[in-house]
Amino acid sequence: MFDDIHPMARKTEARGSAAAASGRHTPADVDGVAASSFLWSTTVLAPSTAVSVALFALLIRLLVSLGPYSGQGTPSMYGDYEAQRHWMEITLHTPTAEWYRNTAANNLSYWGLDYPPLTAYQSLAHAFLINASIPESLALSSSRGFESHKSKLAMRWTVLSSDLLVLFPAAIYFVSVYFRRNVGGNAKGRSSPWFLAMILLNPCLILIDHGHFQDVVPSYLTSYSYIANAHSFVSEILLFFFVQYNCISLGLTLGAIAAILSQKEITASILFCLAINHKQMSLYYAPAFFSHLLGKCFRRKNPIFEVLKLGLVVIGIFALVWWPYIHSVQSVMEVIHRLAPFERGVFEDYVANFWCSTSMLIKWKRIFTISTMRFICSIATILAFFPSFVQQIKSPSDLGFLYSLLNSSFSFYLFSYQVHEKSILLPLLPASLLALQEPTLFGWLINCSLLSMYPLVCRDKLSLQYGSVHALFALIFYAPHGKQHGRVDKSSTKRVALLTVGLICSAALHLVYLGLEPPKRYPFLFEALIMSFCFSQFAIFTVYTNIKQWMLLDHSSLKMRVKKDS
Repeated sequence: MFDDIHPMARKTEARGSAAAASGRHTPADVDGVAASSFLWSTTVLAPSTAVSVALFALLIRLLVSLGPYSGQGTPSMYGDYEAQRHWMEITLHTPTAEWYRNTAANNLSYWGLDYPPLTAYQSLAHAFLINASIPESLALSSSRGFESHKSKLAMRWTVLSSDLLVLFPAAIYFVSVYFRRNVGGNAKGRSSPWFLAMILLNPCLILIDHGHFQDVVPSYLTSYSYIANAHSFVSEILLFFFVQYNCISLGLTLGAIAAILSQKEITASILFCLAINHKQMSLYYAPAFFSHLLGKCFRRKNPIFEVLKLGLVVIGIFALVWWPYIHSVQSVMEVIHRLAPFERGVFEDYVANFWCSTSMLIKWKRIFTISTMRFICSIATILAFFPSFVQQIKSPSDLGFLYSLLNSSFSFYLFSYQVHEKSILLPLLPASLLALQEPTLFGWLINCSLLSMYPLVCRDKLSLQYGSVHALFALIFYAPHGKQHGRVDKSSTKRVALLTVGLICSAALHLVYLGLEPPKRYPFLFEALIMSFCFSQFAIFTVYTNIKQWMLLDHSSLKMRVKKDS
């Protein structure tokens, strides 16, 4: 993926040498030796630089894993580690047709599978590996709550492989394509290493995948005698935290986005279909993918053929993944019922979306039945993403596609049925892809997203990790990443002032939640205040990005490198 970038580096070196020989100054010279030697000050993502950023991102994940995790030592359901282990147990010992069916061996009330078949296949693949060495950890029924040192080590390897084989390569591929295609305009002075860091060091993803779902490191690992043996210490730390494999679905989606920018629509369709079949929440991005690809097909010589071609790819991938179930309508409906648990209600816990934030005034769950509420949520979601959807059909472009991904995912987060606070990860992915285009707003969105997760983080006793990754992200975010070389954009001064006021409100809410006791009559008052504030910021952000998408120059679509039929 780096080969097509290296010539740019060679040309840059050649131009720099020629300029030096003639006595002229290159742009890098203007900022002095310090800027030229600074890691961020390059648009060329060299392999060594990409590996360095990736290793640093991996290190941060390891450090976050030192805290407690969700469900630790709390029978009878335990936590999300047990859910992942149990899915491996079920897929290993029961027939494929029974994975989503309530049977004597598969009690769906105990961590029943509620993700699409690709997640089940992933669990089965991991189960084969773990069962070969630790069969007792996956024994049918008798292994519930099993947590041995050796089994946790094995689980850790499955997580590392998911991060390193899916998310990290997809992020590097995207950044390479982004600069090669010059998606955001003039690439002068912009930083590919900083951009990659913004994607891989997303503090919300790290906290959820490597804090909320991790396993605690045993006390003996932090003893002086054990640390003295550096090799053993590092090896054990590498194997003692867990995720819920969000990195797989997000990595597949990111790979699909990069393929879209590379004009590889079939590859993009395959990857995005796999993402949907791994986590159904990837459907948050579906309107953006559909409208962008449809808009491009309409500009081809044979639009009907182009649409049919992509449609057949989608049908083929879904048929392949769902093959064990498509032979029976009952089997298909059993899977769909598990993927769409409408009985859980319109939202879970406290989430910074419209329905939760307004529920203090309007008791949605009391006024409307589940079926009526589903219909209302569907209409509201469609209306929210429709402007972005239409814009991409009308004038598809690379940059417009990134904005559309953000607007579409936020529409689902704010208005769809059955949203969890962890769903904020979905709009944060395209937001990070726009970090160079909207740096100020991206930083603010990260801050609000972290605040919306704060009650969840406190329940899991991850406040130290929360503060650490928040501070680290701020340090890297405000590092000189070369976009303006320290110059202030005067047009954004008012916006920065408004965001500063919001930052003060955010800090105040943190202090209130930490230091004050809520009234006994309203024990969740502070959670409600946090969610209402975050919702207001997310709503304003979504309105702005929708307007920004429509304000993209019409001629940008004419510059898009669309493959033409001969």
